[in-house]
Amino acid sequence: MSFPLLTATAVLPALGAIATAAVPAAQRVAAKWLALLVSLATLVLAIVVLVRFEPDGDRYQLTESHAWIADFGVRYELGVDGIGVALVALTALLMPFIILAGWHDADPHETGNKRWRPTQGFFALILAVEAMVIISFEATDVFLFYIFFEAMLIPMYFLIGGFGDKAHEHGDEVAATQRSYAAVKFLLYNLVGGLIMLAAVIGLYVVAGNFSLQQIAEARANGSLEMATNTERWLFLGFFFAFAVKAPLWPLHTWLPNAMGEATAPVAVLITAVVDKVGTFAMLRFCLQLFPEASKWATPVILVLALISIIYGALLAVGQRDIKRLVAYASISHFGFIILGIFAMTSQGQSGATLYMVNHGISTAALMLVAGFLISRRGSRLIADYGGVQKVAPVLAGTFLIGGLATLSLPGLAPFVSEFLVLVGVFARYPAVGIIATFGIVLAALYTLVLYQRTMTGPVKPQVAQLPDLRLRELLVVTPLIALLIFLGVYPKPLTDIVNPAVKQTMSDVHKTDPQPEVEAAK
Repeated sequence: MSFPLLTATAVLPALGAIATAAVPAAQRVAAKWLALLVSLATLVLAIVVLVRFEPDGDRYQLTESHAWIADFGVRYELGVDGIGVALVALTALLMPFIILAGWHDADPHETGNKRWRPTQGFFALILAVEAMVIISFEATDVFLFYIFFEAMLIPMYFLIGGFGDKAHEHGDEVAATQRSYAAVKFLLYNLVGGLIMLAAVIGLYVVAGNFSLQQIAEARANGSLEMATNTERWLFLGFFFAFAVKAPLWPLHTWLPNAMGEATAPVAVLITAVVDKVGTFAMLRFCLQLFPEASKWATPVILVLALISIIYGALLAVGQRDIKRLVAYASISHFGFIILGIFAMTSQGQSGATLYMVNHGISTAALMLVAGFLISRRGSRLIADYGGVQKVAPVLAGTFLIGGLATLSLPGLAPFVSEFLVLVGVFARYPAVGIIATFGIVLAALYTLVLYQRTMTGPVKPQVAQLPDLRLRELLVVTPLIALLIFLGVYPKPLTDIVNPAVKQTMSDVHKTDPQPEVEAAK
């Protein structure tokens, strides 16, 4: 039996979470180092998975399959395609930076209480989320995917509600209330989506007789499994609703600004750069592959919702007073681009959407973590409380600017490639939709540059005159992310080579080919 590499990538952080939680209360620093080492070891395993993956090989590779609940056709099945392996690598890559950035976020105020272990709990919960997200990207059994799709809500609930941002303008008591509200809202929205998906999962089993993604997809492709039109559409809607909540897609997005605003900056990155990607990934893996005809049927409505997300999210980002909520609304706009690319039903659009998931994760991590460093120094999330930071902390301001420029998809930085491919794919099939989506780029430039102008330029406000520049630990967090943004912006080929074969197979699932350009004959 070959080494179960995919299982190891999920089990290692899960075991690390248990070990971190068990560290004695007085050994907070040891808990931090243990969590960091586990995340680095998981990254090494993810790199091994990436190296062993052959883009032109079988669709699902490094597969594992074992009987689990045999009476109900549930199996423990794992496998990665090009899209899944890219997102596993993204998750494992970001975790060490999230842990380093949150190094002091859960230190207790009173060290005399030997029974209270917030530090151990904080880092254990982060590792638990990593384990559940990775196995969600690897699962090829629908029921197995559903379990971890829902289970990750539990540690995220405690990370938002129990370890919120300390920089609050209304004091600790109001902050605790708002954290609790944000955590409950996050949980309720996602639980409702998950319960609707559970009904669809049961319906799929009734129709197909098993939960294996590969078996069901093959049966759909060769005609041995036929679904009534209405049945397929209802099942598609059940799955898509849950994924749209997680993504988040307008109008199911309202939990995200609250959650990101009240969470610490590293947890906010965990939400939008890692957890939310499960929703858009699942649209590609499950919605399009299991319900191709229903996906095409729903495309016009989904494109409209994606357009609204792009414009609405960008407009609200322009008007924000809170730095973290601005990044949250910007992310809603970016997820609109991702979903637009997925349902454009072109290879350029879906390749761009997959690249966007990876590049958005890196760029949002860079911007939000630097913003978190800034907020922790000043003790405020309000844009109006800053000004002239670039004169007292030029390295912090410079890295903040690069993260912001990546957010607006400046050419030469990684998100530009993905946004360009999405728009090319959309224009090829839906020119009017592409024209409207382009306004999102203009608005992105507006909210990013205005944010930088108001916080970093102008006269130095007295409250920021003594702000220290980035420290070594913070530079270790930011520098690799910026280097990746530049590298993938200039040379995205390593990523596109992995993703493109999987996209071609997805296009085949929905029986779509790229529209041919209309070239006027030479006269």
